[in-house]
Amino acid sequence: MRERYLEQLTQLQKELLDMGALCQQAIMKTYRLLSSAELRREQVEEINKIEKETDTKEHAVEALCIQLLLRQQPVAGDLRRISAALKIVTDMERIGDQATDIAEILETGSIDVPVKGLMLTEMAECAMDMVAKSLEAYVSRDLELARKVIESDDTMDELFLGVRRGLHENRENFSGDQILDLLMIAKYYERIGDHASNIGEWAEFSINGIHRNGEEVADLFVP
Repeated sequence: MRERYLEQLTQLQKELLDMGALCQQAIMKTYRLLSSAELRREQVEEINKIEKETDTKEHAVEALCIQLLLRQQPVAGDLRRISAALKIVTDMERIGDQATDIAEILETGSIDVPVKGLMLTEMAECAMDMVAKSLEAYVSRDLELARKVIESDDTMDELFLGVRRGLHENRENFSGDQILDLLMIAKYYERIGDHASNIGEWAEFSINGIHRNGEEVADLFVP
């Protein structure tokens, strides 16, 4: 019984890492869409496919977590890790949604690429880094890394403000619709950063049992 339990915990970590890899792939493809108009349709279709795979992974992780909670009745650290995983998959699913939203904006073709004079590619790179490190912190139980990811949210916020400044300073180079679309893309990247920061917070919680919003394990099952 114990051996099976440990196998399921290992499988949970693998499923989370796989889901995180899908999120990073989706962000990378939005980065490529910003850099080149070539194969635009193909890239958008791949992002949409990744979103569906992410949704499937979310359901698989949720089912595994519920199975572990009901059948194994974990306590202490294991309970925190499993309950945190239930929160983490929700953030990753939303990251996939927001990458798809970026792709939909770029699919219209109204934005000339490569986009110059803005910090959107830097936002994409920061988002990928935050997602990767937040999951690494959870799996490796690295409290310092989790806190670095949380702090990186400030960097993402600064990049967002940089995009806003860039749009203002170069507004003669963009139409009104393009400015709105580019600002929305930047906002989606910022939200991805927020979700990666959330994952970092849940990684922190899984390690030390303290969540920054004051939630306890019992609170996680209250809508």
